[in-house]
This record gives sequence, structure tokens and C-alpha cells, in this order.
Amino acid sequence: MPPWQDSEVENPNSSVTVSKMEFVQHLQEIRNQTTISGFLFLGFSEHPQQKPLLFGIFLSMYLVTLLGNLLIILAIGSDHHLHTPMYFFLANLSFIDTCFTCTIVPKVLTNIHTQNHTISHTGCLLQMYFFMALALLDTFLLAVMAYDRYVAICLPLHYATIMGPQRCLLLVATSWLCSNLLAFSLTLQMARVSFCGSHSIPHFFCDLLPLLKLACSDTHTFQLMIFAESALSGVVPLTCVLVSYAHIMHTILSIPSAGGKHKVFSTCGSHLIVVTLFYGSLFLVYLQPSSSYSADFGMVASVVYTIVTPMLNPFIYSLRNKDIKQALWRLLSWRVLKNTFIH
Repeated sequence: MPPWQDSEVENPNSSVTVSKMEFVQHLQEIRNQTTISGFLFLGFSEHPQQKPLLFGIFLSMYLVTLLGNLLIILAIGSDHHLHTPMYFFLANLSFIDTCFTCTIVPKVLTNIHTQNHTISHTGCLLQMYFFMALALLDTFLLAVMAYDRYVAICLPLHYATIMGPQRCLLLVATSWLCSNLLAFSLTLQMARVSFCGSHSIPHFFCDLLPLLKLACSDTHTFQLMIFAESALSGVVPLTCVLVSYAHIMHTILSIPSAGGKHKVFSTCGSHLIVVTLFYGSLFLVYLQPSSSYSADFGMVASVVYTIVTPMLNPFIYSLRNKDIKQALWRLLSWRVLKNTFIH
């Protein structure tokens, strides 16, 4: 065969090889263009052939999260039987989960679809701020919900007095204020960090620890600040949750009938599952020094608390709660009847 015909020989793996080489070259070009103006996300970029599958999975989870949390909010808002402190906090949790997911997933979907994995320095700081503020708000609100269950089960005669409308609004407003102040202080410190080396983030969004791995300035003080705020915003609310449930368990064990124990515990089961999922994945990522941070492990754990947990929360609360299921049924039935009469 003449040498000029060698290129015409078909290789079954040639298209895959070429596409991978083109993708690597594309990433290298982006790296060269973003060394000053912004950052490059490396998360989910090592296997370009899996991107259509990842896009479909994340899009499906995103839509399910939006629909599920929106239904919870509408069901609670439209049913006056659910205008109680417990469901007021649950509606706030669904709203926060919706905003939390919208902070991360749309950018991930855009990056996968367009194959443009860049983000500006300002955009990265803004994403990090909203992500941290909403994540911290989740921790505070879960603690507030545990306190609400403690008062309802352990102090039922004083529940209406302690958990009045003003007290509920104050607890939620304080949670919003504290979470935003803590997130702003960390974002302000990150804005002062200098990045003189690689700007490639081994993650799928702008998170604290992956960014600190890229810093060339001294971040020792910043890391101490992160640990202090993690204790304040994570360990303290978790302690409140554990103390509340210790009192709840003591009260449940003192109930003589098995049916009474099951009824009381069923009101707390959903909250306990959500707390376990959220805190478990969160602490695995953040309660470790940045020097021992693993990009692959951190990315998997981050997917759990940024995408999976907000998607599962509506199902956990609706499937285990008779009042929510009835409210959802009434809401959907009313919509169907309304559309029937209109058409």
C-alpha cells in the first residue's frame, strides 16, 4: 500500500482517540485563556464521552428538585391546616433548598452542554457566597426545626406560647442574618487570596477548599477562620439538634403504649433522615484540613449535599407525613378540577 494511503485506513478507535485529543487541546486552550481572568472547572471533564449521560442525570434531578420543593411550598401555603410553626419552617427549608440547587446546578448544566468550563473571578466569588450562605442557613434551620419538635413533644402545654408567630419569624430572620454574615466574612477573606499558579479547580463549582488548594499566599489564618466558623455554624446547630432529640427520646420512652411512641416518633423521623444526610456529607468535606483534601472524594460528597439531598427532602417529608400528602392531594385535585371547568 502506498504511504500516502495510510491515513485512509479505518481505525475503529480513531474517532474516540481524536475526540479525546481535541477535548484535551480544548481544555489546554481554556487554561491558557483563564490564567488571569477567571477559573476553569475540571469536575466531570476527564470523561467527555460520559457528558450526555451526566447532563441528563443532573437535569432530571434539577427538575425533580424544583418541582418537589415547589409543590411542598404550594401545598403548605394553600392549606390553612398547615399554617403551623412546623410547616412554616418546612416551607422555608423547601425554599432554601430550591435556591441552593439553583446556585450550583444551572452552571454545571451550562458547562457540560457548552463545554465551556470557565467562570470569572467575580462570578466564582458570588457563587461561593450564595452557596455558603444557603448551606449555613440550612444548618441553622434544621436546628430550629429540631427545637420546634422538642417544644411540641416535651412541652406540649406551652407550645402555642413558646412557638408563636413572632418567635417563629424571629428564629428564621436570625438564621438568615447569621448565615449571610458568616458567608460574607469568608467570601471577603477569599477575595484577598492571591492565585499565582494554576487556575484549574478540580471541582464542579467554586468551593472553599478546592480554591484554597490553588492559593499561593499564606492561608493559615484563613484556615483557622474556616474551622472556627465551621464550629459555630455546624457543630453548634448540630449540638442543638442532638440535645433536642435526646430530650425527645427520653419523652418517647416514657410513653407507655407502643402506638403512642410510634405516633410521636413518626413526626421526627423525616427530620432525622434529612439531618443525617446533610450533616454527614457536609462534615466529611469541611471538617478536614485543606492539605488532606481529596478532590474526588470531595466532589462525590458535594454532589450528595448540593444535588441529592435537596431532591430527596420533598419525598422524605411528603411520603412520611399524612398531612402533607393530604394537602398535596387537595392541591392537585383542585388544579385538575379548575382546568376541567375552564376547558
